[in-house]
Order: sequence, then C-alpha cells, then structure tokens
Amino acid sequence: MKIGIYGQFYHENSGIYIQELLDILDKNNVEVVIEKDFLALINANETIHKSYSHFSTFEELDNTYDLFFSIGGDGTILKTITYVRDLGIPIAGINTGRLGFLATIQKEDIKNSIDLILNKKYHISARSLLNIQTDPPSEEFGTLNFAMNEIAVSRRNTTSMITVHTSLNGEFLTSYWADGLIVSTPTGSTGYSLSCGGPVIMPDSENITLTPIAPHNLNARPLVIPDDKEITLQVSGREDTYLVSLDSRIHTLANETIVRIRTTPFKINMVVLEGDSFLKTLRKKMLWGEDKRN
Repeated sequence: MKIGIYGQFYHENSGIYIQELLDILDKNNVEVVIEKDFLALINANETIHKSYSHFSTFEELDNTYDLFFSIGGDGTILKTITYVRDLGIPIAGINTGRLGFLATIQKEDIKNSIDLILNKKYHISARSLLNIQTDPPSEEFGTLNFAMNEIAVSRRNTTSMITVHTSLNGEFLTSYWADGLIVSTPTGSTGYSLSCGGPVIMPDSENITLTPIAPHNLNARPLVIPDDKEITLQVSGREDTYLVSLDSRIHTLANETIVRIRTTPFKINMVVLEGDSFLKTLRKKMLWGEDKRN
C-alpha cells in the first residue's frame, strides 16, 4: 500500500499525532511519501525514526498511490486537492485544526481510524468541482483553474457595490447589485455560501448554488440550479478590476471580462469511515437542529 501525506502547518502539540500516524503506517509496512515542505517542518520539530521519500509537485504523483492523508483543517484539504487533481486518489482528512467539517478524522482517534482504513472499512464520497474560463483568456489561474468549495466574484478596493450580470446556458438570469456572488458546489454549501444565507446541500446532490453577497436588490435570493448548467458572469463597477477567488486562491480580473463556470469532468474522492456520514457531521460540527428542548 502506498500513501501520500500533505500538511501546511505544524500545529502546537500535533507532533505526537503525526508520529503516531507514521508509526502505525510503518508497522503495517505502508510506503509513505510526504510533501517536501511538510516533511521539512516535521524534521525541524520532531525526531522521526526513519527517512521518508517526498514529492513537491502534482507531476510527481500518479495512480500508484492508494490513499492521501491531509493533516490540518478544511483549508489543508482544499490545498491537497491541488496536488491530487484528476488522479482519483482518495483523500482522508485528519483534523488538527478547529472545525474540521471536511477533515473528519479526529487526531485523538487516529489509531482506530487508521485501522478502519487499512481494513477497507470506509466508503468514498465523490465531490464535484467547478472550473473557470475567461474571455479574453487569462493567465491568472494557470493550471489551478478549479475549486471544490466555491468560485466567488467580489468588489476590490472600494466600498461601492459591483453589478454581476448573470446568465445560465446563455439565457439571462439577473443582474446582482451586491458585494459579490458565490457560485458554490454542494461541498461548499456549508462554507462561505452558508454564511451569506445559502442553503445546505447534500454532497451527492448534482447541484450548484448561486448566493449573492450582501445584495442591494433585496428580492435576490440564493438559487439552486442543476450542475450541468454553464454560468456566465460579467462584472461592472466603479473600480477597473474585481476579485475572483477559487476556494482560498485569490486573483484579479479586469471589469467586463466574461467568466464562464461549469463543473469539471473529474471529481475528488473523499474517504468516509464506517459509521460516519454527512448527516452525523452536520449534527456534530454545525449543531444542526440543536435545541435545548431535545
């Protein structure tokens, strides 16, 4: 079995859990390859018992990997997908951060969780992604022109609203007067979109949500659409440019640039352990339906 490991930060007191993970994998004769910068962080903070191979770019990965561990929080998982991309390698998130809505393996439960994974007691939750293209073409995004949570357009360097002219499959929908617009996957529905009043969408739903950010036209409400639609956006405003964010990656585009958004042909495979589910996570992490009367 071959497993890749990625992390962004070395959280305080997380060393014992990283060492526990590496020890368990070593005892089970698992081949471990660690992202180069994260391996350097581990070596700088802990004395690990063996040397490990490393990778540093997407091109160094292939389909010989059976699994990928993301160590951190949900933001780390969003960075992990920029390595995995369309390889189909299942990702398991170990939460050493705070909420951990996507990173559902708790650091205190690593041993039991790894036992379940090594014994194939898990299933895959396939998550859709969004792709962005622009007219005229932009080099801003490079090959990282996709997002698992959301693609959002928003105002830049001004307190003035922007106008987001929006069409679906070439048919005009509306013009949002707002601070911006969030185009969200089901995975991203519990993130930025939710905080702006968007609905919670089940991960296996084949939908996209359009959620305006602080809209001035108060009859503009979040809209759920089928994910086979192509969304076309054109932004105007007092500034010459506006911001586009793909998950946590922020770029700048010129006004009147045409943005086209649709789902990618590939999905990201998230590991869900036996006994876990999206609904359990919803109740546990977001206190869904919590009421002192229950």
